[in-house]
Amino acid sequence: MQNTQATIEWWAANGSIIFESLGILAFALSGLIEAARKKLDLVGMTMVTSLAAFGGGTLRDILLDRRPFYWVQNFAWIYIIIGLCAVSLVFVRNRHLDLTERAMQWPDAIGLGIFTASGTQIALMANMPPVVAVIMGTITAIFGGVARDIVVNEIPKAFINQEPYAVIAFTGGWIVVIGNALGWASFASLWVCALVTIAMRLATMIFRWRVPAWRV
Repeated sequence: MQNTQATIEWWAANGSIIFESLGILAFALSGLIEAARKKLDLVGMTMVTSLAAFGGGTLRDILLDRRPFYWVQNFAWIYIIIGLCAVSLVFVRNRHLDLTERAMQWPDAIGLGIFTASGTQIALMANMPPVVAVIMGTITAIFGGVARDIVVNEIPKAFINQEPYAVIAFTGGWIVVIGNALGWASFASLWVCALVTIAMRLATMIFRWRVPAWRV
C-alpha cells in the first residue's frame, strides 16, 4: 500500500515533466526527419526541429498569455535540440539513410497525442471553458507540424491530407476534460488522453482511414 502511494506521489511530482519531455522529443524527431529529407544544413535543421518541438506550445502560451515560454524557462532544451541536429546531420550523411515521409509520421503521432493532452490540461488550469481548453490542446498538437511544413515550403499536411489529424486531437482533448470532471488524477487524465489519441492516429495511418474530400 505504501509503495502504491509513493508511486502515485512520484508521478504527481514528476509525471508532467516526463510527459512534456516525451512530447518535445517526439515532435523534434519529426522535424529532424523532415529537415533531413529536405537536405537542410545545420542552421536550417535546427530551426525546423525547434519549430516542430516548440511551435504549438509557444502559440498556446501566447493565446493564454503565459510567460515565460516553456523553451525560455527550460533553455537546456535549446542545447539538446542543437546537439541532436548536429549528431543527426553527421549520422544521416555518413549512413546515406533514405528517410521517407512515412518515417516522419510515427514520431509525429506520438507528439500529437502528448501535446493534445498537455495543451488541454494547461488551458483547464488557466480556467478556460472546456471547449476552449480542447481547442487550445488541438492548437498545441498541430501548430508545430504546420510551422514545420511551412518552413520547408510545403502546404501543411494537417490541412490537405485526408487522414484525420486535427479531428483526432480535438476528439482526444475531451478525454482530459472528462477525466478532470470525474476527479481523476491529472497524470491519469494526461496519459489516457495521450494513449487514446496516439492509438487513433496510428489506426488512421495503418488502415488508411480518410475524411470526406472535396469533389471537383
